[in-house]
Amino acid sequence: MTAERFTALWSSLTPIGLAGGDGGYLRHSWTDADLVCREWFVEEALDRDLEVEIDRNGNLWAWWGEPEGDGAVVTGSHLDSVPHGGGYDGPLGVVSGLLAVDRLRERGVTPARPLAVVVFTEEEGARFGVPCLGSRLMTGALDPAKALRLRDRDGAFLAEAMSRAGLDPERLGADHERLNRMAAFVELHIEQGRALDHVGAPVGVASAIWPHGRYRFDFSGEGNHAGTTRMSDRHDPMLTLAHTVLAADEAARAHGAHATVGRVNVAPNATNAIAARASAWLDARAADEMTLERLVETIHQRAEERARLDGTRVAMAAESVTGEVAFAGDVSRLAAKELGAPVLPTGAGHDAGVLAGHVDTAMLFVRNPTGVSHAPQESASAADCAVGVERLTDLLGRLCQ
Repeated sequence: MTAERFTALWSSLTPIGLAGGDGGYLRHSWTDADLVCREWFVEEALDRDLEVEIDRNGNLWAWWGEPEGDGAVVTGSHLDSVPHGGGYDGPLGVVSGLLAVDRLRERGVTPARPLAVVVFTEEEGARFGVPCLGSRLMTGALDPAKALRLRDRDGAFLAEAMSRAGLDPERLGADHERLNRMAAFVELHIEQGRALDHVGAPVGVASAIWPHGRYRFDFSGEGNHAGTTRMSDRHDPMLTLAHTVLAADEAARAHGAHATVGRVNVAPNATNAIAARASAWLDARAADEMTLERLVETIHQRAEERARLDGTRVAMAAESVTGEVAFAGDVSRLAAKELGAPVLPTGAGHDAGVLAGHVDTAMLFVRNPTGVSHAPQESASAADCAVGVERLTDLLGRLCQ
Protein backbone atom coordinates (compact mmCIF):
# COMPACT_ATOMS: atom_id res chain seq x y z
CA MET A 1 0.00 0.00 0.00
CA THR A 2 1.52 3.30 -1.08
CA ALA A 3 0.93 6.65 0.55
CA GLU A 4 -0.52 7.90 -2.72
CA ARG A 5 -3.17 5.17 -2.78
CA PHE A 6 -4.15 5.90 0.79
CA THR A 7 -4.39 9.62 0.05
CA ALA A 8 -6.63 9.06 -2.96
CA LEU A 9 -9.34 7.31 -0.92
CA TRP A 10 -8.81 9.49 2.15
CA SER A 11 -9.29 12.66 0.10
CA SER A 12 -12.71 11.51 -1.11
CA LEU A 13 -14.01 11.53 2.49
CA THR A 14 -12.25 14.50 4.09
CA PRO A 15 -14.41 17.33 2.60
CA ILE A 16 -17.59 15.97 4.22
CA GLY A 17 -18.62 17.78 7.38
CA LEU A 18 -15.84 20.37 7.54
CA ALA A 19 -16.94 23.06 10.00
CA GLY A 20 -15.66 26.51 9.15
CA GLY A 21 -12.09 27.61 8.86
CA ASP A 22 -10.50 25.81 11.81
CA GLY A 23 -10.16 22.47 9.99
CA GLY A 24 -12.48 20.69 12.43
CA TYR A 25 -15.50 18.54 11.68
CA LEU A 26 -19.17 18.45 12.63
CA ARG A 27 -20.26 14.90 11.83
CA HIS A 28 -22.82 14.25 14.55
CA SER A 29 -24.79 11.04 14.15
CA TRP A 30 -27.87 11.13 11.94
CA THR A 31 -27.24 14.73 10.83
CA ASP A 32 -26.91 15.57 7.15
CA ALA A 33 -23.09 15.35 7.30
CA ASP A 34 -23.25 11.91 8.92
CA LEU A 35 -25.73 10.69 6.32
CA VAL A 36 -23.44 11.86 3.51
CA CYS A 37 -20.54 10.00 5.18
CA ARG A 38 -22.71 6.89 5.26
CA GLU A 39 -23.54 7.30 1.57
CA TRP A 40 -19.81 7.57 0.87
CA PHE A 41 -19.18 4.30 2.71
CA VAL A 42 -21.98 2.48 0.90
CA GLU A 43 -20.69 3.63 -2.49
CA GLU A 44 -17.12 2.60 -1.69
CA ALA A 45 -18.30 -0.80 -0.42
CA LEU A 46 -20.44 -1.44 -3.51
CA ASP A 47 -17.53 -0.43 -5.75
CA ARG A 48 -15.65 -3.32 -4.10
CA ASP A 49 -18.55 -5.74 -4.69
CA LEU A 50 -19.19 -5.96 -0.95
CA GLU A 51 -22.70 -6.69 0.32
CA VAL A 52 -23.98 -3.78 2.41
CA GLU A 53 -26.52 -4.00 5.22
CA ILE A 54 -27.65 -1.79 8.09
CA ASP A 55 -28.43 -3.57 11.33
CA ARG A 56 -31.24 -2.92 13.81
CA ASN A 57 -29.13 -0.35 15.67
CA GLY A 58 -28.07 1.68 12.65
CA ASN A 59 -24.57 0.20 12.31
CA LEU A 60 -23.41 -0.23 8.70
CA TRP A 61 -21.80 -3.48 7.51
CA ALA A 62 -20.00 -4.25 4.25
CA TRP A 63 -19.47 -7.99 3.74
CA TRP A 64 -16.95 -9.95 1.71
CA GLY A 65 -18.43 -13.41 1.94
CA GLU A 66 -21.70 -14.66 3.41
CA PRO A 67 -23.11 -12.26 6.04
CA GLU A 68 -24.97 -15.12 7.70
CA GLY A 69 -21.85 -17.27 7.94
CA ASP A 70 -20.15 -18.13 11.21
CA GLY A 71 -16.64 -17.22 12.34
CA ALA A 72 -16.73 -13.73 10.80
CA VAL A 73 -13.70 -11.46 11.00
CA VAL A 74 -14.67 -7.80 11.36
CA THR A 75 -12.76 -4.54 11.20
CA GLY A 76 -13.85 -0.91 11.14
CA SER A 77 -14.58 2.03 13.43
CA HIS A 78 -16.92 5.07 13.20
CA LEU A 79 -17.51 8.17 11.08
CA ASP A 80 -19.11 10.56 13.60
CA SER A 81 -17.06 13.27 15.31
CA VAL A 82 -16.94 15.40 18.42
CA PRO A 83 -17.76 19.09 17.84
CA HIS A 84 -14.98 20.55 15.69
CA GLY A 85 -12.99 17.34 16.09
CA GLY A 86 -10.14 16.06 13.96
CA GLY A 87 -10.58 14.04 10.82
CA TYR A 88 -8.75 10.85 11.81
CA ASP A 89 -10.59 9.71 14.96
CA GLY A 90 -12.84 6.98 13.58
CA PRO A 91 -12.65 7.51 9.81
CA LEU A 92 -9.04 6.26 9.67
CA GLY A 93 -10.22 2.81 10.79
CA VAL A 94 -13.03 2.74 8.22
CA VAL A 95 -10.84 3.86 5.31
CA SER A 96 -8.11 1.42 6.36
CA GLY A 97 -10.63 -1.43 6.50
CA LEU A 98 -11.73 -0.80 2.91
CA LEU A 99 -8.14 -0.55 1.72
CA ALA A 100 -7.26 -3.76 3.58
CA VAL A 101 -9.91 -5.54 1.51
CA ASP A 102 -8.18 -4.21 -1.62
CA ARG A 103 -4.80 -5.40 -0.40
CA LEU A 104 -6.04 -8.87 0.52
CA ARG A 105 -7.43 -9.29 -2.98
CA GLU A 106 -4.16 -8.06 -4.49
CA ARG A 107 -2.33 -10.65 -2.39
CA GLY A 108 -4.60 -13.32 -3.83
CA VAL A 109 -6.30 -14.05 -0.51
CA THR A 110 -9.72 -15.70 -0.62
CA PRO A 111 -11.11 -15.59 2.94
CA ALA A 112 -12.12 -18.93 4.38
CA ARG A 113 -14.60 -17.10 6.61
CA PRO A 114 -16.72 -13.95 6.14
CA LEU A 115 -14.93 -10.60 6.40
CA ALA A 116 -16.74 -7.35 7.14
CA VAL A 117 -15.95 -3.65 7.46
CA VAL A 118 -18.30 -1.97 9.96
CA VAL A 119 -19.25 1.63 10.72
CA PHE A 120 -20.60 1.95 14.25
CA THR A 121 -23.16 4.62 15.14
CA GLU A 122 -22.55 7.50 17.61
CA GLU A 123 -19.21 6.35 18.96
CA GLU A 124 -18.38 9.79 20.29
CA GLY A 125 -21.69 10.38 22.05
CA ALA A 126 -21.46 13.98 20.85
CA ARG A 127 -25.11 14.28 19.87
CA PHE A 128 -27.06 12.04 22.27
CA GLY A 129 -24.63 11.87 25.18
CA VAL A 130 -23.89 8.13 25.29
CA PRO A 131 -20.57 7.08 23.73
CA CYS A 132 -20.35 3.88 21.67
CA LEU A 133 -24.12 3.95 21.31
CA GLY A 134 -24.31 1.53 18.37
CA SER A 135 -21.99 -1.06 19.87
CA ARG A 136 -23.56 -0.73 23.34
CA LEU A 137 -27.00 -1.40 21.88
CA MET A 138 -25.68 -4.30 19.83
CA THR A 139 -24.09 -6.00 22.84
CA GLY A 140 -27.03 -5.35 25.15
CA ALA A 141 -25.02 -2.96 27.35
CA LEU A 142 -27.63 -0.23 26.82
CA ASP A 143 -31.36 -0.66 27.37
CA PRO A 144 -33.14 0.25 24.11
CA ALA A 145 -35.94 1.93 26.08
CA LYS A 146 -33.34 4.26 27.62
CA ALA A 147 -31.82 4.89 24.20
CA LEU A 148 -35.17 5.91 22.77
CA ARG A 149 -35.47 8.56 25.49
CA LEU A 150 -32.11 10.14 24.63
CA ARG A 151 -32.34 13.73 23.38
CA ASP A 152 -29.83 16.04 21.76
CA ARG A 153 -29.19 19.63 22.83
CA ASP A 154 -31.97 20.88 20.56
CA GLY A 155 -34.48 18.54 22.16
CA ALA A 156 -34.69 16.02 19.31
CA PHE A 157 -35.09 12.39 20.36
CA LEU A 158 -32.84 9.65 18.99
CA ALA A 159 -35.98 7.93 17.70
CA GLU A 160 -36.83 11.02 15.65
CA ALA A 161 -33.35 11.26 14.18
CA MET A 162 -33.32 7.60 13.15
CA SER A 163 -36.82 7.78 11.70
CA ARG A 164 -35.76 10.78 9.62
CA ALA A 165 -33.01 8.58 8.16
CA GLY A 166 -35.53 5.87 7.26
CA LEU A 167 -34.84 3.45 10.14
CA ASP A 168 -37.29 1.90 12.57
CA PRO A 169 -36.20 2.89 16.10
CA GLU A 170 -38.51 0.27 17.61
CA ARG A 171 -36.03 -2.38 16.40
CA LEU A 172 -33.22 -1.10 18.63
CA GLY A 173 -31.71 -3.69 20.93
CA ALA A 174 -29.23 -6.49 21.54
CA ASP A 175 -28.10 -8.42 18.48
CA HIS A 176 -26.70 -11.57 20.06
CA GLU A 177 -27.09 -13.63 16.91
CA ARG A 178 -24.77 -11.27 15.04
CA LEU A 179 -22.30 -11.23 17.91
CA ASN A 180 -22.26 -15.02 18.06
CA ARG A 181 -21.30 -15.16 14.38
CA MET A 182 -18.24 -12.98 14.96
CA ALA A 183 -14.91 -14.67 15.68
CA ALA A 184 -12.72 -11.56 15.80
CA PHE A 185 -12.86 -7.77 15.74
CA VAL A 186 -9.90 -5.51 14.94
CA GLU A 187 -10.14 -1.72 15.18
CA LEU A 188 -7.43 0.50 13.72
CA HIS A 189 -7.37 3.99 15.22
CA ILE A 190 -5.29 7.13 15.32
CA GLU A 191 -3.17 7.21 18.48
CA GLN A 192 -4.54 9.76 20.95
CA GLY A 193 -1.18 10.69 22.40
CA ARG A 194 2.50 10.70 21.38
CA ALA A 195 3.82 7.41 22.71
CA LEU A 196 4.52 6.01 19.24
CA ASP A 197 6.18 9.23 18.15
CA HIS A 198 8.51 9.07 21.15
CA VAL A 199 9.69 5.56 20.20
CA GLY A 200 9.77 6.19 16.45
CA ALA A 201 7.15 3.57 15.55
CA PRO A 202 4.41 4.08 12.93
CA VAL A 203 2.04 1.47 14.39
CA GLY A 204 1.28 0.14 17.87
CA VAL A 205 -0.96 -2.45 19.53
CA ALA A 206 -3.33 -1.63 22.40
CA SER A 207 -2.93 -3.46 25.69
CA ALA A 208 -5.90 -1.99 27.58
CA ILE A 209 -8.40 0.86 27.88
CA TRP A 210 -8.56 2.77 31.14
CA PRO A 211 -11.88 2.68 33.03
CA HIS A 212 -13.78 5.89 32.40
CA GLY A 213 -17.14 7.56 32.86
CA ARG A 214 -19.31 10.59 32.18
CA TYR A 215 -21.10 12.24 35.10
CA ARG A 216 -23.65 15.05 35.10
CA PHE A 217 -23.60 17.61 37.91
CA ASP A 218 -26.73 19.74 38.34
CA PHE A 219 -26.34 22.88 40.44
CA SER A 220 -29.32 24.97 41.61
CA GLY A 221 -29.43 28.26 43.46
CA GLU A 222 -31.36 31.51 43.34
CA GLY A 223 -31.59 33.63 40.24
CA ASN A 224 -31.35 37.34 40.93
CA HIS A 225 -30.22 40.74 39.67
CA ALA A 226 -26.47 41.07 39.09
CA GLY A 227 -26.43 44.75 40.01
CA THR A 228 -28.65 44.93 43.08
CA THR A 229 -28.02 41.68 44.94
CA ARG A 230 -25.35 42.03 47.62
CA MET A 231 -22.51 39.53 47.41
CA SER A 232 -23.35 38.25 50.88
CA ASP A 233 -26.97 37.58 49.86
CA ARG A 234 -26.22 35.49 46.80
CA HIS A 235 -26.85 31.78 46.25
CA ASP A 236 -24.97 31.47 42.96
CA PRO A 237 -24.74 27.98 41.43
CA MET A 238 -22.04 29.19 39.03
CA LEU A 239 -19.75 29.77 41.99
CA THR A 240 -20.31 26.18 43.16
CA LEU A 241 -19.72 24.94 39.64
CA ALA A 242 -16.46 26.87 39.33
CA HIS A 243 -15.12 25.45 42.59
CA THR A 244 -16.14 21.96 41.43
CA VAL A 245 -14.09 22.37 38.24
CA LEU A 246 -11.08 23.38 40.28
CA ALA A 247 -11.66 20.48 42.67
CA ALA A 248 -11.81 18.05 39.73
CA ASP A 249 -8.45 19.27 38.46
CA GLU A 250 -6.88 19.04 41.90
CA ALA A 251 -8.31 15.57 42.60
CA ALA A 252 -7.21 14.20 39.24
CA ARG A 253 -3.62 15.33 39.81
CA ALA A 254 -3.64 13.86 43.30
CA HIS A 255 -4.95 10.49 42.08
CA GLY A 256 -2.74 10.28 38.98
CA ALA A 257 -5.92 10.29 36.88
CA HIS A 258 -7.70 12.51 34.34
CA ALA A 259 -10.72 14.75 34.99
CA THR A 260 -12.24 17.19 32.51
CA VAL A 261 -15.24 19.50 32.56
CA GLY A 262 -15.69 20.46 28.92
CA ARG A 263 -19.42 21.15 28.70
CA VAL A 264 -21.60 23.52 30.76
CA ASN A 265 -25.21 24.71 30.48
CA VAL A 266 -26.43 27.76 32.40
CA ALA A 267 -29.91 29.22 32.94
CA PRO A 268 -31.06 31.85 32.31
CA ASN A 269 -27.64 32.50 30.71
CA ALA A 270 -27.93 36.29 30.91
CA THR A 271 -25.02 38.66 31.40
CA ASN A 272 -26.77 40.79 34.04
CA ALA A 273 -28.46 37.98 35.96
CA ILE A 274 -27.21 35.62 38.65
CA ALA A 275 -27.78 32.09 37.37
CA ALA A 276 -30.60 30.03 38.82
CA ARG A 277 -29.35 26.69 37.51
CA ALA A 278 -26.23 25.26 35.93
CA SER A 279 -25.20 21.83 34.70
CA ALA A 280 -21.71 20.52 34.04
CA TRP A 281 -20.49 17.26 32.58
CA LEU A 282 -17.44 15.57 34.09
CA ASP A 283 -15.31 13.18 32.05
CA ALA A 284 -13.23 11.08 34.47
CA ARG A 285 -10.62 8.41 33.66
CA ALA A 286 -8.12 6.43 35.71
CA ALA A 287 -5.75 3.50 35.40
CA ASP A 288 -7.97 1.24 37.53
CA GLU A 289 -11.59 1.14 38.63
CA MET A 290 -10.93 1.75 42.33
CA THR A 291 -9.01 4.93 41.55
CA LEU A 292 -11.81 6.09 39.26
CA GLU A 293 -14.38 5.56 42.01
CA ARG A 294 -12.26 7.42 44.56
CA LEU A 295 -11.69 10.26 42.10
CA VAL A 296 -15.38 10.79 41.34
CA GLU A 297 -16.34 10.41 45.00
CA THR A 298 -13.79 13.06 45.96
CA ILE A 299 -15.07 15.49 43.34
CA HIS A 300 -18.69 14.93 44.38
CA GLN A 301 -17.83 15.42 48.04
CA ARG A 302 -15.97 18.66 47.31
CA ALA A 303 -18.94 19.91 45.26
CA GLU A 304 -21.37 19.22 48.11
CA GLU A 305 -19.08 20.93 50.63
CA ARG A 306 -18.91 24.03 48.46
CA ALA A 307 -22.66 23.99 47.85
CA ARG A 308 -23.27 24.19 51.60
CA LEU A 309 -21.07 27.30 51.79
CA ASP A 310 -22.79 28.91 48.81
CA GLY A 311 -26.33 28.04 49.89
CA THR A 312 -26.86 26.07 46.70
CA ARG A 313 -27.68 22.45 45.89
CA VAL A 314 -25.87 19.87 43.78
CA ALA A 315 -26.90 16.49 42.40
CA MET A 316 -24.66 14.06 40.50
CA ALA A 317 -25.73 11.27 38.14
CA ALA A 318 -23.54 8.86 36.16
CA GLU A 319 -24.55 8.92 32.50
CA SER A 320 -22.18 6.16 31.41
CA VAL A 321 -19.41 4.22 33.14
CA THR A 322 -17.10 1.68 31.49
CA GLY A 323 -14.74 -0.58 33.42
CA GLU A 324 -11.20 -1.42 32.43
CA VAL A 325 -10.86 -3.35 29.18
CA ALA A 326 -7.80 -5.54 28.73
CA PHE A 327 -7.02 -6.71 25.21
CA ALA A 328 -5.60 -10.06 26.27
CA GLY A 329 -7.23 -12.54 23.90
CA ASP A 330 -5.74 -14.59 21.08
CA VAL A 331 -6.26 -11.86 18.46
CA SER A 332 -4.46 -9.21 20.49
CA ARG A 333 -1.60 -11.61 21.32
CA LEU A 334 -1.34 -12.48 17.64
CA ALA A 335 -1.19 -8.80 16.74
CA ALA A 336 1.55 -8.08 19.27
CA LYS A 337 3.59 -11.10 18.16
CA GLU A 338 3.19 -10.92 14.39
CA LEU A 339 3.35 -7.17 13.89
CA GLY A 340 6.35 -6.58 16.13
CA ALA A 341 4.84 -3.26 17.22
CA PRO A 342 5.00 -1.46 20.58
CA VAL A 343 2.23 -2.36 23.03
CA LEU A 344 0.62 0.52 24.94
CA PRO A 345 -2.51 1.33 26.96
CA THR A 346 -4.96 4.14 26.17
CA GLY A 347 -7.21 6.38 28.19
CA ALA A 348 -9.75 6.71 25.39
CA GLY A 349 -12.88 4.62 24.94
CA HIS A 350 -13.65 2.77 21.71
CA ASP A 351 -16.20 0.42 20.18
CA ALA A 352 -13.48 -2.23 20.45
CA GLY A 353 -13.66 -1.83 24.21
CA VAL A 354 -17.39 -2.52 24.19
CA LEU A 355 -17.04 -5.56 21.92
CA ALA A 356 -14.10 -6.99 23.86
CA GLY A 357 -16.42 -8.53 26.43
CA HIS A 358 -18.17 -10.53 23.70
CA VAL A 359 -15.72 -11.03 20.83
CA ASP A 360 -11.97 -11.70 20.66
CA THR A 361 -10.75 -8.16 19.99
CA ALA A 362 -7.60 -6.20 19.18
CA MET A 363 -6.75 -2.56 18.51
CA LEU A 364 -4.01 -1.07 16.35
CA PHE A 365 -2.84 2.54 16.63
CA VAL A 366 -1.26 4.73 13.95
CA ARG A 367 1.29 7.34 15.03
CA ASN A 368 0.00 10.87 15.68
CA PRO A 369 3.01 13.24 15.69
CA THR A 370 1.10 16.10 17.33
CA GLY A 371 -0.39 13.90 20.06
CA VAL A 372 -3.58 15.98 19.71
CA SER A 373 -6.98 14.32 19.36
CA HIS A 374 -10.59 15.55 19.37
CA ALA A 375 -9.26 18.76 17.81
CA PRO A 376 -8.29 19.90 14.29
CA GLN A 377 -4.55 19.44 15.00
CA GLU A 378 -5.03 15.66 15.09
CA SER A 379 -2.85 14.22 12.32
CA ALA A 380 -1.01 11.31 10.77
CA SER A 381 1.23 11.11 7.75
CA ALA A 382 -0.01 9.30 4.66
CA ALA A 383 3.09 7.11 4.86
CA ASP A 384 2.25 5.99 8.41
CA CYS A 385 -1.38 5.43 7.47
CA ALA A 386 -0.24 3.24 4.57
CA VAL A 387 1.88 1.21 7.01
CA GLY A 388 -1.18 0.90 9.22
CA VAL A 389 -3.18 -0.50 6.31
CA GLU A 390 -0.45 -3.07 5.61
CA ARG A 391 -0.29 -4.19 9.23
CA LEU A 392 -4.08 -4.42 9.39
CA THR A 393 -4.02 -6.45 6.18
CA ASP A 394 -1.41 -8.78 7.64
CA LEU A 395 -3.54 -9.42 10.71
CA LEU A 396 -6.83 -9.84 8.84
CA GLY A 397 -5.15 -12.18 6.40
CA ARG A 398 -4.04 -14.44 9.24
CA LEU A 399 -7.45 -14.36 10.88
CA CYS A 400 -9.40 -15.05 7.69
CA GLN A 401 -7.58 -18.25 6.81
